[in-house]
Amino acid sequence: MKEFSFPVRNNTKIHCCKWEPEGEPCGFIQIIHGIAEYAARYEGLAKVFTDHGFVVVAEDHMGHGGSISEGIPQGCIAGGWGEMASDSYRLFAMTKEDYPELPCFLYGHSMGSFLTRTLLYTYPDAGWDGVVISGTGWMPKIVLKGGRGVCKFEGRKDMNASNPTVSKLMFGSYNKGFENPRTPYDWLSRDEAVVDRYIADPLCGFDPSVGLAYEMLGGMLRNQDAKNLAKMPKDLPVFFVAGAKDPVGSEGKGVEQTAAAFRAAGMKDVTCKLYPDCRHEMHNELNKEELHRDVLAFFERVMKK
Repeated sequence: MKEFSFPVRNNTKIHCCKWEPEGEPCGFIQIIHGIAEYAARYEGLAKVFTDHGFVVVAEDHMGHGGSISEGIPQGCIAGGWGEMASDSYRLFAMTKEDYPELPCFLYGHSMGSFLTRTLLYTYPDAGWDGVVISGTGWMPKIVLKGGRGVCKFEGRKDMNASNPTVSKLMFGSYNKGFENPRTPYDWLSRDEAVVDRYIADPLCGFDPSVGLAYEMLGGMLRNQDAKNLAKMPKDLPVFFVAGAKDPVGSEGKGVEQTAAAFRAAGMKDVTCKLYPDCRHEMHNELNKEELHRDVLAFFERVMKK
C-alpha cells in the first residue's frame, strides 16, 4: 500500500491509499468508505481487486483516519457534505489523469454509498464505467428532516461536538434486530473477529460530531430528490449490494427502494443483490467471497461492453 495526501480547507490534508497490481492494470477502482472508519480498513478488499489486475485508491474523509487535524478533529466536518463529495471526486480526477485509458469504477459503502450517490448527480460527466453501491438505504423525508431538526437543536452551542442524543438517533436502533447481541456493533458483521477488531481500533467507532450527522442527513435528503436523481448518467451500470439483515438498508427494503428510484429516474442498467442472513459490511461478512465473485463479475461484464 502506498500513501499520499492532497491539501484542502482548514490547513488539512486528505490522506489517501493506493494499492497496485503486480502486472499491467486492467482498470481502477475507487473505494469510498463509511462513517467512523477509514480507507486502509479496506485493504483486504483492495487485495482481492489488485489480484485481478485493478489499481485501487481510497481517501480518508475529513475527520477520519489520517485526515484529522487541529482544524478538523476526529468526527468533524468542514465545508459541508458537498465538500466531502468534492474530496472524493478530486481523488478520482487525479487517478483518472494517471490512468486515462483504463476503465474506472466506484465502490461506495455505507456513508460512502450516500457520497457515491451524490457524486453521480453532481459530476454526471465524470466518465465512470460502473458503480457498486454497498450498504445503502432510503428513509422517509419526514424522518430525515426530523433528524436534522434534532441535530440543529442539540448542536446549538457546538456543532463540532458529539452528542449522545444524536449518536443514539443515528446508530442506536441498529442492534435491535439481533437477539442477545454480544457487543454494540454486532450489526456490522456476523464475523466476531471483524467486530472485535473494529471495537479495538481507535480510528473506528467514534461518535460523529453533530455537524457531520446534520450534513449526512442533508446529503441523504438531496440524494432522494427526484430532480437530482434525474441528473445521473442514464447509461451508467449500477450494482447494489447489501446484507438482507442490514439495518442501514431496513433489511433490504431501503436498498430495493433506492434501486427502484434509480430505474424510475431512467437508469438503464441497475441490478441489486441482497445476501441472506448477512449484515452491514458485506465485504467483511463470513461469506465475503460470494460478494467478491459477484462484484468482479459485474466489473468484467461492464468492461466487455
